[in-house]
Amino acid sequence: MEGTKLQTALIEQQKKITLTGVESVDAFSSRQISLTLDNGKAVIIGDNLKIVNFSKSNGNFAAVGKIGGIRFAAKQEKLSKRLFG
Repeated sequence: MEGTKLQTALIEQQKKITLTGVESVDAFSSRQISLTLDNGKAVIIGDNLKIVNFSKSNGNFAAVGKIGGIRFAAKQEKLSKRLFG
């Protein structure tokens, strides 16, 4: 993929998660955090989740709590781009 920035996701002992390449925090609660990444979306699920760091300027993100998992989804291309290239 051209122009895609390097992204990392690190879960430490199911107690802390750090990600790079985060553009925005879309929604958050103690059980779920929704993020927009450089190349898609991510949803973190767990219990007692708390955001401890987010820097929009460099894309760093960190949260603590009981991390249950993370789900990634690719960014959708616009319909016109898919049809006409």
